[in-house]
Amino acid sequence: METLERYEPLVAEFDAFREACRRPLPSVVRVNTVKATPDRAKRALDEEGVGWTDREWSDTVLELDTDSPGSTWASFHGWINGQEEVSAIPAEVLAPEPGERVWDACAAPGSKTTQLAALMDDEGLVVANDNNLGRLSALRFNTERLGITNTVVTNQDARNFSLKPFDFREFDRTLVDVPCSCEGTVRKNPTTLDDWSLDHIRSVAGVQKGILRRAIQATKPGGTVVYSTCTFAPEENEAVLDHALSEEDCRLVEFDFPLDSRPGVTEWDGEEYDESVRKAKRFYPHHNDTGGFFCAKLEVGE
Repeated sequence: METLERYEPLVAEFDAFREACRRPLPSVVRVNTVKATPDRAKRALDEEGVGWTDREWSDTVLELDTDSPGSTWASFHGWINGQEEVSAIPAEVLAPEPGERVWDACAAPGSKTTQLAALMDDEGLVVANDNNLGRLSALRFNTERLGITNTVVTNQDARNFSLKPFDFREFDRTLVDVPCSCEGTVRKNPTTLDDWSLDHIRSVAGVQKGILRRAIQATKPGGTVVYSTCTFAPEENEAVLDHALSEEDCRLVEFDFPLDSRPGVTEWDGEEYDESVRKAKRFYPHHNDTGGFFCAKLEVGE
């Protein structure tokens, strides 16, 4: 946890933040509306004796009183899918519509991909890409288990993504949930900080910048790009946005979300970022009893 001390200047009530990071994460699932309604999923959990609690901001997000949601019958049938609560934020912010073309640039293992498909009523097209071939089996398994039919899987480096026969700038919306240092997952994976280093953060930030720029280039003028990470590091969050704003025709836009959050930061470690990065949102573990998360919404230039 000593690694997280670097964020004391950013986080109000830092002691509460630090204590929250030490507590286990609640067990949360998302109801898969491609196969079941929330009421049907809840009845199945009741029949199995698994307690559940609604999360107020969404009727498809439930907290369960089991540490093994994947072993329930509701999960076996594909009616629910284990997904950390803050992990459900970016797809909701992207808000894809049925019939649209959507690119999930870093898709595996597929929780956000299948959420996108559900929000689209399994209509239109989701292109689920990941550069890690080993993780694609989990992506394919999850789309099949959850009954998703509007999704195709690709295996490319998102920084150089191309997809024939589609035209350049073909996607209506793009989700960019990039690989990151994963500091915000420490409640789920207490060892995630064991190999933490500034060199790793700087290295992965370079990759993130390339992926976000390619996502903006691949999205139609006027289209939406959502950028997200599960880290607290400004180098991977606001600095990446600042780079995209300076290199591509795009702008950050405001968005509302019914969980407590803090705005993006405009200064860090001697660096200053574009003032508009304040429109991004930081979600801290002690505010909503969740993992840590960062999310920003961009509009591509006309």
